[in-house]
Amino acid sequence: MFLYEHCAVNQIVVQGMTNSSQSLFDRGMKVLVEGVSSASRGPATFGGAPRYMSHGAGARLYDVDGREYIDWMMAFGALPLGHAHPKVVETIAREAARGTHFATALEVEVEVAEMLVALLPHVEKVRFANTGTEAAMAAFRLARGHTGRRKIIKFEGHYHGWWDAVLVNTNPLPPTMLGHPNDPIRIPDSSGIPEEAWKDTIVVRWNDFDALERAMALHGRDAACVVTEGVMSNMGVIPPKPGYLNRMQELCRQHGALFYLDETVTGFRLAAGGCAELYGLSPDIVTYGKALGGGLPMAMIGGRAEVMAGLEWGKVLHFGTHNAGRLALHVTKVMLETMLADDQAGFAKIKDLGLKMAEAIRGVARASNRHGIVVQGVNSMFQVFFTDRPEIGDFRDFCAHVDRAKFRDFALRLMDKGVYMNPSATLHSLSSLAHTEADIAATAAAMAEVLEEMP
Repeated sequence: MFLYEHCAVNQIVVQGMTNSSQSLFDRGMKVLVEGVSSASRGPATFGGAPRYMSHGAGARLYDVDGREYIDWMMAFGALPLGHAHPKVVETIAREAARGTHFATALEVEVEVAEMLVALLPHVEKVRFANTGTEAAMAAFRLARGHTGRRKIIKFEGHYHGWWDAVLVNTNPLPPTMLGHPNDPIRIPDSSGIPEEAWKDTIVVRWNDFDALERAMALHGRDAACVVTEGVMSNMGVIPPKPGYLNRMQELCRQHGALFYLDETVTGFRLAAGGCAELYGLSPDIVTYGKALGGGLPMAMIGGRAEVMAGLEWGKVLHFGTHNAGRLALHVTKVMLETMLADDQAGFAKIKDLGLKMAEAIRGVARASNRHGIVVQGVNSMFQVFFTDRPEIGDFRDFCAHVDRAKFRDFALRLMDKGVYMNPSATLHSLSSLAHTEADIAATAAAMAEVLEEMP
């Protein structure tokens, strides 16, 4: 077990931490903010020094002291093929020797775009970017440019990148701060965001048909777009209620707002066509990231040709020196070819593994019967909620009924047993092609031990 002792402001000692990780953390705190480059990797999430990793192979991560972990985080979902897949390694080595980046038009750029348009029936044209945040920023600007409207309708607990206009109500908050479900209080998630940045952002309770109908009646005619995750992925894993996303799409059509499906997390993870395929959707705009690049920075804005035409000739501006990076495009091509081979066998495999892992955890929880646990998942994504509720249905459920401190304790204890999950309950775990049923069994056994050890 990890025990945290907060010492000086720039020094956090973690009892039981490996010497090399603690040393790196001490050094990093002197030159890096929080010792890392994203809060989700550092002490804000881990409660102290994180494990510093050295390398990865298949479904395994190895820390700087050589300790081995079954990795269920998979770079926050960016590695559907696993770590250091041979085809990815070969492709990067071959193409890096020919030049890392040109910032010119590329043959592989056209080839990958053709693959995506052929795969995704709701996408007629694409534009490449680097990250999910960048793609979302361009998508929101495009929606406003196309419709001539200014308002954006988003949902509590949904994350669409760290752009000022939509960085509201994305992090867990005390339930008393949220306001009435019919009229959520808009709460920025960061200092440094001026009120005028989000004054045209409308926040709505998700998975609530009545709240959606009410919001569209009030604001639909002024909305450039309604944006949603297909599965709420920033509060663990919370699936949509049957028919909810379809009704959202219908209301967008009725009110002339664009239906924007953010598949940054779910795209090329839950199915070849993501949530659009799973739930029978035809979004006007869709964005992808994470898994699309197979481990390299790659994102995409896609949609109907009529909408995407707004980006032509700089009418709606979207530039970027590193857009369509050639190394990332070549790896994206390899990822797609590998996952789609043999009638999309790759997607079938990670779905099967994800569902089996989720069910194995449920079995462990039932056998232990010492903690209130709910396991929620969709295909390759799953999360463990420590809660007394039978399910977590939305952001407000999560804020009121999920024990995040207990989950962090659970995840940190698992690391000592060689299983790596991010300690934040707001995130989730994922399967990859590299995982096996033996990994599921080993993880379940480790979880059984941890649940018996936890108070």
